[in-house]
Amino acid sequence: QVQLEESGGGLVPAGGSLRLSCATSGLTFNIYAMGWFRQAPGKEREFVAALPWSGGTADYADSVKGRFTISRDKAKNTVFLQMSGLKPEDTAVYYCAADWVGGGTRRPNDYDYWGQGTQVTVSS
Repeated sequence: QVQLEESGGGLVPAGGSLRLSCATSGLTFNIYAMGWFRQAPGKEREFVAALPWSGGTADYADSVKGRFTISRDKAKNTVFLQMSGLKPEDTAVYYCAADWVGGGTRRPNDYDYWGQGTQVTVSS
């Protein structure tokens, strides 16, 4: 059974930092592209960042480029999202997702597995 479990969300003031983690189990982590998405109330789920399975260059949404960093620890089967310079508009539920031998696509429908999400709230 494949499981993706996010953690690390919380309430943080504007300008602060958070590190999200997504622990995976039940899949061969090294052959999955990993992505982070977010969904704010009343809005569609949107792409945040992704790493291709091959270890190539990460991709970021323009809105987070330079502030967020995605990384993975293959030994721990875990993907991270380091967030700094947080803004109130970053407030959302953040989801990690896994795409079998994916290239790090921005399309949510390309991903095979999803976590339950973790809430990030940035106060102004």
